[in-house]
Amino acid sequence: MQAAGGSMAGTAALVWHCRERTLTLGGCPRLMGILNVTPDSFSDGGRFQQIDAAVRHGLDMARDGAAIIDVGGESTRPGSSAVAVEEELARVVPVVEALARAFADWAGEPPLISIDTRKAVVADCALAAGAAIVNDVTALAGDPAMPEVVRRHGAGAVLMHMRGDPATMQQSPAYGDAATEIAQYLRDRVAALEHAGLAPAALAVDPGIGFGKTLDHNLQLVARLDRLAALGRPVVIGLSRKGFLGKLTDRDVGDRLAGSLAGLAVAVWGGAHVLRVHDVRESRDAVRVVTALREAAG
Repeated sequence: MQAAGGSMAGTAALVWHCRERTLTLGGCPRLMGILNVTPDSFSDGGRFQQIDAAVRHGLDMARDGAAIIDVGGESTRPGSSAVAVEEELARVVPVVEALARAFADWAGEPPLISIDTRKAVVADCALAAGAAIVNDVTALAGDPAMPEVVRRHGAGAVLMHMRGDPATMQQSPAYGDAATEIAQYLRDRVAALEHAGLAPAALAVDPGIGFGKTLDHNLQLVARLDRLAALGRPVVIGLSRKGFLGKLTDRDVGDRLAGSLAGLAVAVWGGAHVLRVHDVRESRDAVRVVTALREAAG
């Protein structure tokens, strides 16, 4: 398997500063387990709405090998509408607090907690409750207060690309060259945030698979992940159970594990550092095998 342009892509060693913790990324990618505490997320909406169920699932993913647990209280599936701040806070803060308490006594290196939100108030409260990363689908551009919240807490941040907003993003998205244009957008966001006082070492980038992209765009982004790796920041990618896999396999959302693992393998080979997944145990095995094969290939 080769990266775009015919050359084998390795994963360059990078550091990612996330509050008091520094993740060294290189070699075997880290897994970010998805914990949606929503009634309407595209894959597992409603399964983990109750705090106890959400915390149990977060701990299960951590035991299965997730280095990061990504807690989200607002669905950003195509066509979704925004959730009120009060509702999102009520969904996520108790879960973040409970996981932070559990991870304080973790044997070995405890997982980090990420808050998946585009609202500065939610990010601020979740960081105060024990989160270390803000995963923002707007690349910290949707809420003008968000960069300062991240800077003040010294948090890590995932800058994701999204064309439009969740309600409209799949209405005829178009690019001249998706991989190149999205890499340039994320390069510009890193530069703008550095100018605003954020440390570049706190920033990771995500191409936003399925967020304002067609099937062909998504395939190009995964196949040409080296464009993002060239930015010199950790590359985060989430393709687990996504709609483009359903189009390729004709499988419903709950039956896309094989397609998810196939896409994950290509992303690992292409230089991804962090993989956002639903199925942590299976993804851990796939990542280990692909990493070993990539290293053997030299």
